[in-house]
Amino acid sequence: MMLPFAMSYQAAGFMALAVLIAAFVRGYSGFGFSAMVITASGLVTNPLNFVAVVMLCEAVMTLQAWSGVGRDVDWRRVWLLLAGAAVGMPLGLWALTSIPVDAARAVISGYVLAMCLVLLAGWRLKHEVRGAWNFGAGVVSGLANAPGMGGLPVAAFFAAQALPVTVFRATLVAYFPLLDVYSTPLYFYHGMITWDTVWASLMTLPMVFAGNWAGGRHFLATDPKSFRVFAIGLLAVLATAGLLKSVL
Repeated sequence: MMLPFAMSYQAAGFMALAVLIAAFVRGYSGFGFSAMVITASGLVTNPLNFVAVVMLCEAVMTLQAWSGVGRDVDWRRVWLLLAGAAVGMPLGLWALTSIPVDAARAVISGYVLAMCLVLLAGWRLKHEVRGAWNFGAGVVSGLANAPGMGGLPVAAFFAAQALPVTVFRATLVAYFPLLDVYSTPLYFYHGMITWDTVWASLMTLPMVFAGNWAGGRHFLATDPKSFRVFAIGLLAVLATAGLLKSVL
């Protein structure tokens, strides 16, 4: 059987496990799926192959997670983030698709590692910020969404503020699908959506459903904030491995 993106069975098995773990992390903590899957994919294939795949998977998980979170969404933040992303994403895609695969892998891994360090550093703002700051965070998110990881800078921006966990998670859940709607035609234009994308997405859906459902049930006796630290550490390990692969 021909696997998508000409992956070996070993590579496909590795990606199935990566998707399952990433979906659990997303269901439990509200972020991290795209970054984890894209970074993991860079170890076995061109990471840009999985950008549109994670976008489709994110849409499925959002439908699973939407029930009960609508009342906690900060919609003003969402619209400002989207306005910024509309500026940043075309620039990010132009830059990322103009460089070789190993360079793209290095850029993606370096970006993820830098974001992990920012998140682990516990950088905090004295006050909750609104307005233009959210637009600026959206621009950075749009640039980062070229490789499908626009959630990390927003998660870091939110984590630096005294936002309730429910608002943090619900606003991310609302932002992701709207960002995906904007991103889809741009990915298609740059040749990042193919039949292999559809095939890979269908193959990963069982792991997405299972992992997101399990994470959403909070089977672990760990506070989501504490679990987020574990997830960031795992991301940092994957990013370091990807950076080493691109260099060596």
